[in-house]
Amino acid sequence: MARKVEQPVKKDDREFFLALDQLSKERKLDKDLLIKSIEAGLSSAYKKEMGESRTVVAKLNEEAGRIEYYAYQKVVDGEPQEDNELSLEEAHDIDPNAKVGDIIGEDITPIKLSRIAAQTAKQVIMQRINEAIREQIASEMNDKEGELVSAVVRRIESGIVYVEITGSQMEGVLGVSDQCPTDDYHVGDIVKVFVKRVRENAYGNTQVVVSRSCPGFVKKLFEVEVPELKSGLVKVKNIVREAGNRTKMVVYTDDPNLDALSSCIGIRGERVNSIVGQLGGEKIDVILYTSNITEYIIRCLNPLKSVISIKVDEENKRAEIVVPDNKLSLAIGKGGMNAKLASRLVGMKLDIRAMSTITSDLESIPGEE
Repeated sequence: MARKVEQPVKKDDREFFLALDQLSKERKLDKDLLIKSIEAGLSSAYKKEMGESRTVVAKLNEEAGRIEYYAYQKVVDGEPQEDNELSLEEAHDIDPNAKVGDIIGEDITPIKLSRIAAQTAKQVIMQRINEAIREQIASEMNDKEGELVSAVVRRIESGIVYVEITGSQMEGVLGVSDQCPTDDYHVGDIVKVFVKRVRENAYGNTQVVVSRSCPGFVKKLFEVEVPELKSGLVKVKNIVREAGNRTKMVVYTDDPNLDALSSCIGIRGERVNSIVGQLGGEKIDVILYTSNITEYIIRCLNPLKSVISIKVDEENKRAEIVVPDNKLSLAIGKGGMNAKLASRLVGMKLDIRAMSTITSDLESIPGEE
């Protein structure tokens, strides 16, 4: 027969429920999900502490102001074969209307939990609350992937900067490759970072991988400064970057009455200069897109303004560009940076040569005899 347990004396646990309600409001947690998480943890803790082999479900009865526990068994025909089963005769002792196949629940709420059980319950509740907080924050951070957020530098270890995302308890990791060479970090600094992705570390904790060196970081800075970009009136066709050195961003608009280039640069360059200042002086080229591939290559080679000739092989994604001798270093850039970034924007290999080398090649061709 099923074990009968007298109904417990109702203990006023309303302080617990008030605290739970306050917590859900302060942390902006989904209260229903939080309650379900706590109930699952308490059910597991009860079975372990009480040695209960049946299926146990804990219920947070907010109306009654108490935590209740129920053991469930399935009514079977004949002798029960498992702990989660009971005979029809046993079921009738609990519910006279029970029939085979029914799931019968029995209130097994203890009148008073033992000290150990009470401590376990408290630990489970705190653990589940912390898990719910982390899960919700992680979910919120997933929604912020690709966005710009503020963060506070908390510690620096082996060159890696660990930050706390403002408005959450989430840890952000700013790896060496995601740092801008012009940045100088100190504990307590407030910095803007770009959310690349959310991951779990080796200890199972959620971390946010953030960056200040990726092209997306500059793009988001522009969206803050340029309302036309934020609203979508002006769009970014492509953006490439060598952090601390140079960024090239290609923009366009479908609105014939709007100047995409001027929108991004601002009056007397105030918008682009604001971003240059935030990047420690990094050069930024804002380029207006054109479908004319020859003109597009020239624009992407900014600050180079003109070339002598361009031969484009679109099939093999190559372009041969001839420039005046005194413009070769400008076209290539320091360490080949300008040419490399332009090549990435265009999606072609750019072979840039000085005019004198072309003339020399021509002179070296043997004449006809």
